[in-house]
Amino acid sequence: MLGGAPESVRAARAYVREFIAYHLPDLAPAHTADVELVVSELVTNAVRYGTEPGDSVLVGLSGTATRVRIEVRDPVRRRPSFKPVSHERDRGRGLFIVEALTECWGVVDQPFGKTVWAVVAR
Repeated sequence: MLGGAPESVRAARAYVREFIAYHLPDLAPAHTADVELVVSELVTNAVRYGTEPGDSVLVGLSGTATRVRIEVRDPVRRRPSFKPVSHERDRGRGLFIVEALTECWGVVDQPFGKTVWAVVAR
């Protein structure tokens, strides 16, 4: 469980590295980097758009040496959406990155919030 603050993104990346080192030690380094980036983007979105002060974000991982499922849960039911890319803005590309690096991804509504899931496969 992570807090709904920007520093939670760094903690989520550290969690990914620890989880993979312990549970998926045979995962290729490039695959690990992709999982870490997707988690970073999903947690960033959850913190920015899915939390208020005092809320938390849950991150879950499971997988094999060739496929990792990521789940990020936040307390707001508003679904993520693609925003028009602007060269003047330095953000708004997170879901494009998720789309490019994953085999599939989606959103499941929860009684109190939502879970955004993604599968990174090699």
